[in-house]
Amino acid sequence: MKTTASLVKLIVFIVVTVLATGLLAATIGNIRLGGTKTYNAMFSDATGLMKGDDVRIAGVRVGEVDKVSVSQDGRRKALAKVTFTVDSDRPVASSTRALIRYRNLVGQRYVALAEGAGSGRALTENGMLPLRQTQSALDLTVLFNGFKPLFAALSPNDVNAFAMEIIKTLQGEAGNVTSLLSHTASLTTTLADRDEVIGRTIDNLNAVLGTVDEHDKALSTLLVELQRFVSGLAQDRAAIGASLTNIAGLAESTSSLVSEARPAIRADVRELGEVSKNLDDSKDVVEGVLQRMPNKLTRITRTATYGSWFNFYLCDFRGRVILSNTVSFTPNYHSDAARCD
Repeated sequence: MKTTASLVKLIVFIVVTVLATGLLAATIGNIRLGGTKTYNAMFSDATGLMKGDDVRIAGVRVGEVDKVSVSQDGRRKALAKVTFTVDSDRPVASSTRALIRYRNLVGQRYVALAEGAGSGRALTENGMLPLRQTQSALDLTVLFNGFKPLFAALSPNDVNAFAMEIIKTLQGEAGNVTSLLSHTASLTTTLADRDEVIGRTIDNLNAVLGTVDEHDKALSTLLVELQRFVSGLAQDRAAIGASLTNIAGLAESTSSLVSEARPAIRADVRELGEVSKNLDDSKDVVEGVLQRMPNKLTRITRTATYGSWFNFYLCDFRGRVILSNTVSFTPNYHSDAARCD
């Protein structure tokens, strides 16, 4: 009886131990006992994503990456096609968003599935998540390129030391974190030393923005009127095009007209030169006439104020009348009126 009881206890212990070991192994190895479904997603960049990497929903592993291949869209642009599996009991909607994120500092990545806009229908097996519903991981190269203006203000040795400490930290050398923080402090100190320059830049920018803000109504009116002007031109583009064609015809006709009138114009210019020469030769007479002209015009105007005629009064007359070769007489006339004195 003791042997039988001990054997039963041993069998129960072995069964429980095997079950606990299997559960632990399944948990550690992420072994899934249920079925899976396969889906696809298009990414603009899947660098660093490998076969076997996790697929997670809300941080919980629900699948893994099966394959990463190169594909092309309708514009023949190279894209990354990621094929992954998800547990059958985890529904994936057609509106689901797929994001590649960093798993740790050494560069491992995983695919995170997040709920998209709207409810969306269930995505069929082997279905595709388009590029607009995916997001690639942060490109550290682009990140560091964004710091180029900042690094340009530092000495090359400081930049190299700072970058080396970042690389060592990403490689798992945790002992260099203190050195990294010290170099970061040096970087912030350098920025603080340039606080005055940065402050002046911000002040100048504030002045510019203030000036623009003071004239915001005028600027808005200018933009509105410019938009109306451009819209008017767009509406009259047919008339403007026709006018350009007509202007070309007018220019051609004017050219022929000038060609025909050129000989006459040349003769007129030549005769005008002769007239100018004659006036220059008689400039004394011309100057005298011009000097006497105002007084004469004044007297003539005064005489003609009574009507559209001139009044004349005869004061003296002398003449000679010849009736034949031998008979002639000379009539004379003189008035003693006061106006004739």
